[in-house]
Amino acid sequence: MKKTTQQHQPQHHRRNPNRISNNSVLRILQGLIFCRRRNLGSHLLPFFSALVGCFLFLFAFVSFLSPPINHHHVHHFHYNHSLLDDEIDFQSHIGNTSTFLVPRAGGSLGDEIWTLSQSKFHHGCSQKSETFQDGDAKTNPERFLLIVTSGGLNQQRTGITDAVVAAYMLNSTLVIPELDNRSYWKDQSNFSDIFDVDWFITYLSKDVNVVKQLPTIDGKSLHPYRTRIPRRCDAECYESRVVPLLEKKKVVKLTKFDYRLANKLDTDLQKLRCRANYHALRYTNPIREMGKKLVERMRMKSNRYIALHLRFESDMLAFSGCYFGGGNKERRELEQIRKRWETLHKQSPDRERRQGKCPLTPEEVGLMLRALGYGEDVHIYVASGEVYGGEDTLWPLKQLFPNFHSKESIATKEELAPFAQYSSRMAALDFIVCNESDVFVTNNNGNMAKMLAGRRRYFGYKPTIRPNAKKLYRLFLDRGNMTWEEFASGVRTHQIGFMGRPNESKPGKDEFHENPIAWVVVRILHVHTPGPWDDSSVQNSWDTSWDTDSIFVCFCGLLACSLAAFSWIWGCAWPSPFFSNAKSFALEFSTSIHQVYRFLAFPLRAA
Repeated sequence: MKKTTQQHQPQHHRRNPNRISNNSVLRILQGLIFCRRRNLGSHLLPFFSALVGCFLFLFAFVSFLSPPINHHHVHHFHYNHSLLDDEIDFQSHIGNTSTFLVPRAGGSLGDEIWTLSQSKFHHGCSQKSETFQDGDAKTNPERFLLIVTSGGLNQQRTGITDAVVAAYMLNSTLVIPELDNRSYWKDQSNFSDIFDVDWFITYLSKDVNVVKQLPTIDGKSLHPYRTRIPRRCDAECYESRVVPLLEKKKVVKLTKFDYRLANKLDTDLQKLRCRANYHALRYTNPIREMGKKLVERMRMKSNRYIALHLRFESDMLAFSGCYFGGGNKERRELEQIRKRWETLHKQSPDRERRQGKCPLTPEEVGLMLRALGYGEDVHIYVASGEVYGGEDTLWPLKQLFPNFHSKESIATKEELAPFAQYSSRMAALDFIVCNESDVFVTNNNGNMAKMLAGRRRYFGYKPTIRPNAKKLYRLFLDRGNMTWEEFASGVRTHQIGFMGRPNESKPGKDEFHENPIAWVVVRILHVHTPGPWDDSSVQNSWDTSWDTDSIFVCFCGLLACSLAAFSWIWGCAWPSPFFSNAKSFALEFSTSIHQVYRFLAFPLRAA
């Protein structure tokens, strides 16, 4: 037998050492498993450490390409059902009217339902580029643009913001916008009654020339030419439709100016939009001071509070075409209101609800918040008009959240008297309290909800909850047939992507005013040391934010791979023809790992 072995051994050495046959691989595995000369662990440990290291490294690499790890998507709530006092015997007013046991406590998440861990890495950017031309250099002194806004306060804000950009594109002087006094609310306020007009003019002075009123030429008043442009009009549209009128008439007034500017524009124009909306448009001192008082009083009641924008007025419900469980009386009343809009077609209430177009009722909002983890001890500020159905409609929400507040309940009639007769000024007070809240919730997708959602995203992603009505409606209708745990689990699942988190913003998604992040604003990594990552160097690209968990997993993978390579180099007993290749591979591999680690570790060291 020894001779036979010696005869075959030279053949084995004559084989090309750079090529390993299937039989050699098989012998390698056999040597790892059945080797008698060495301890079994000395072979398997490097093998498995390398294997695990590769998997960890692959996982970390994929995690860097994906959105930041979000720990708030799925959580297990633990409710205490040991005492009867811990539950509310809740009965619905719509859909399935069977009783429903709802826990009084919200759950065990703590701070996680109040803050967003990734929000500090994101912030708005409205700084103009070096190539952006100042308004004085491009404004034609003979061109004047006037606009007439439409709708309520927040719809008017969209028009004012877009008018600034339109005036810049048209090389025109912008006259302070005229507000809509003919809408449903019949508010006779003008621009200076709500907004700080001097601040508006001064802040935009380097971008657009703004004047309070049309000048006179040789003692003669200028008369504007009135026209209307299509919605979502882009730069070419303004160039072809409005510029010829300005050259001929000199003064043009654009009526019903709401959403008359395209979502997609040049980046510098989008940043001008942000400067106009989030910096130049500031409420008057009386409104800001009263709003500050309301916020302070909410903070005195609780360190944290939720602000709920509840659109449930009769005109809102009539316009939606939905049915809310009020029987024939509701159908008759809303149908009568619906006749105000001659062009409003009759809609199927069931189809509208299935498509998620119906605002949530106060009852549904309360159940959604409880399922998301907010207990009955939470204080809620409700911003709303006259709720259809009055206290009967609000009772389920107050039963779930007894700490129920509004501007009327935390301020005196004397304090609100200067604003009470003007719906836009009252709406401005609500806007301030909602914007300063720890969590903002809406039951609809109206203009105030959109404007506040955009503002809270721009200033660092403060938690903003929008109901996924298209998915939630079936849960609300069928909840009498399920346990609370099943209902709450369904709500949390359907609300993924609707909680106002940074990874929900995608380029080109939603209206610009609702989601400026998706169109222009960038993710910023804040650090405390100067260098390429400091606050002054704003990156104008869709950067991936570094998640601590991803870095940790990547580091573990690199460490495991490095240990495996070290084991191979220093004497792992691989079969002879394979070992020489494994050794050279390990040297190259460990060198590469070291270089990759230096590259990946840089942001961690900088932070």
